[in-house]
Amino acid sequence: MTTTAPRDEQLWSRCDGCASLLYRKRLRRNLDVCPECGSHARLDAPDRVAQLTDPDSFVPLPDPAARVDPIGFVDELPYPHRLAAARAATGLDEAVLCGTARLGGHPVALAVMDFRFLGGSLGCAVGELITRTAERALADGVPLVLVTASGGARMQEGALSLMQMATVSQALAGMREAGLLTVSVVTDPTYGGVAASFATNTDLVLAESGARLGFAGPRVIRQVTGAKLPEGFQTAEYLLRHGQVDMVVPRHALRGRLAALLAAADSGRRAPETAPAPRPATASTVTARPDRDPWETVRTARHPGRPTTLDYLETAFDGFVELHGDRLGADCTAVVGGIARLDGRPVMVIGHQKGHTTAELVTHNFGMASPAGHRKALRLMRLAARLRLPVVTLVDTPGADPGVSAEQQGQAAAIAENILALTVLPTPVVAVVTGEGGSGGALAFAVADRVLMLEHAVYSVISPEGCAAILWPDSSAAPQAARALRLTGADLCRLGVVDELVPEPRPAAHADPGGAAELLRRAVAANLAPLLTVPPATLVRRRRQRFRRFGAARSAGPSPAGTSAASPPAASPAGGRAEVA
Repeated sequence: MTTTAPRDEQLWSRCDGCASLLYRKRLRRNLDVCPECGSHARLDAPDRVAQLTDPDSFVPLPDPAARVDPIGFVDELPYPHRLAAARAATGLDEAVLCGTARLGGHPVALAVMDFRFLGGSLGCAVGELITRTAERALADGVPLVLVTASGGARMQEGALSLMQMATVSQALAGMREAGLLTVSVVTDPTYGGVAASFATNTDLVLAESGARLGFAGPRVIRQVTGAKLPEGFQTAEYLLRHGQVDMVVPRHALRGRLAALLAAADSGRRAPETAPAPRPATASTVTARPDRDPWETVRTARHPGRPTTLDYLETAFDGFVELHGDRLGADCTAVVGGIARLDGRPVMVIGHQKGHTTAELVTHNFGMASPAGHRKALRLMRLAARLRLPVVTLVDTPGADPGVSAEQQGQAAAIAENILALTVLPTPVVAVVTGEGGSGGALAFAVADRVLMLEHAVYSVISPEGCAAILWPDSSAAPQAARALRLTGADLCRLGVVDELVPEPRPAAHADPGGAAELLRRAVAANLAPLLTVPPATLVRRRRQRFRRFGAARSAGPSPAGTSAASPPAASPAGGRAEVA
């Protein structure tokens, strides 16, 4: 907002976004967000602290900022003169205000940068103060919240200002090793060394609406490259689409969103002595029909009305907070994930998203994850482990994206990395195949302690059509291939690949999505509860043993689940020819 008088004296402000003349008191009541166009004015650090923290809970760090001039820098003025002028103008000792507080009742350590102080630049004193704040968070065992607003490293302190990027990052590494949540709130503007360190290497990156974030500023980029920049380049909304931030939050919702994330982190650190009792079921239990024709099951699993991951997140889970992006340049819409509550317990939920209409299916690439989708899932799985949150995955994909772009971006390696990471993930994992479980794209979400399948879901090495095209004369043999692949839940329970079959309302989940969600909720809660008190090392060992049992040395003996023995492989209808899907 453009002003012409000291804030306490002025009555009106002009919005920089839409040029509306706004009554100052009304603007302040709206948290300095233009009520006409939604433009977010910059806030100074004290105002930001007051908006985010519980009343009277903020306590500044006890030690004041050191006053340094490490290289005797002089331009038009000696550096100490510039520091003195900034202190007089802002009332702050340095470009960051640090302390402890409570946010939504949760204790936090907080560092808030102030762009008024030499452009929020990162110098030795700023780096020291933020590092001390992280060390205080580590000592107290509480989350760290950083609010960034900076033009970059402070030139007047030379290479020592550059070193602060590493100094603060090392403090964040200590937080990560201790399993303590770190969150950055990116405000306008955040550039240079701050953007390339602690603004983006926290566990979660939230961006305030309209904030700009980047390593180099637009003017520098245009000068160096001569390129025309895309519309909205480096804005929060642009960064969300390109996988760089977890979410974009308007200022009025920022405190509530942070409180929800802090609550999940706090719950994860408080290991329960006993699991909470699950809520009573409201849907009737249905007996699975193992004699159903597999091809009919395939068609039911693909029904456009079948509940999707987002449907289950709205009904079987509570309070879902979606997290976006792979941090490498994309946000795959075929994969959704974030923190939700299951019977009051925070969990990380990650799943494939298809859609119901043709437009939705196209938007979500028919649930076929790109490498960015697998990397987003991997990031959330690892975050869950650090925060000690259980992971629930909902599998519904015909397979991973097979396109040229996906191959160029390392699809195979992305799937492989997910499988490897789940193998050693030190937190409970429950996977549910809710529709189609197609090939490696499904397994990338299903290396779990417990694997469940809905009654009319399928899980296979390849689609029946793909199998028929390879091993039969043509794809019209898909129904025959479906029967040969043993891809139904009843078959896979007998083989030990699946632990439990979750019944669906009659005739299937699409006829009663609410009832299907309740049955899924009950099954996940019941299977998750006994895992919550198992030590992490034991979880990992048992998970490895589970998948070790699927080796060929055991194929002729009893199935891994201790049920009936697996049938020997049938001869290939293509004269014994073997191919890898």
